[in-house]
Amino acid sequence: MKPIAVWLQVGVVFLLAFAGRTESLPARPASSEAPSKPAHCTASEYRQFDFWVGNWDAFDVDNPNKVVARNRVDHILDGCVLLEDYQGTNGSKGQSFTIYDESKKVWHQTWVTNRGELLTIEGKMQAGKMVLSGVDHTADGKERHVRGVWEPVDGAVRETAVTSTDGGQTWEPWFDLWFRPHKP
Repeated sequence: MKPIAVWLQVGVVFLLAFAGRTESLPARPASSEAPSKPAHCTASEYRQFDFWVGNWDAFDVDNPNKVVARNRVDHILDGCVLLEDYQGTNGSKGQSFTIYDESKKVWHQTWVTNRGELLTIEGKMQAGKMVLSGVDHTADGKERHVRGVWEPVDGAVRETAVTSTDGGQTWEPWFDLWFRPHKP
């Protein structure tokens, strides 16, 4: 007998066995109130990166009039996590999950792309800017240090990133983007 048929038979037997026996189930009290929201992620640290939440058009700093991507950042999971959805005009796509790790007192971001790239970075607010850093590897396996900085500026967000392949002795620009509210 195929597995699906077995599950169907088990389900039918279960329904027949318990049909009419709802008296053994505890009644749920009727309530007009919405379920209470969990008290998780309510500390002020969880709101430090809220300036990045929004529906954005992304522009290279060197070409501020040409949209290079759409970027949407939303609160998910009861406000505990930021979900980023990046859609580049060149076909690149990426998503990140960003969360404040209360146990370590740091922000953590995991970024993945449609090109098989993975980056994990951590950090904290420093002088009004979110600074996250970590280590990944280049295509040839070389260790690469990465540092990203997000800064709120007049209703927009500037994100800059630099990389180092010599253990942080020297840094090279990776990208420099402006995120401005999306205009349909």
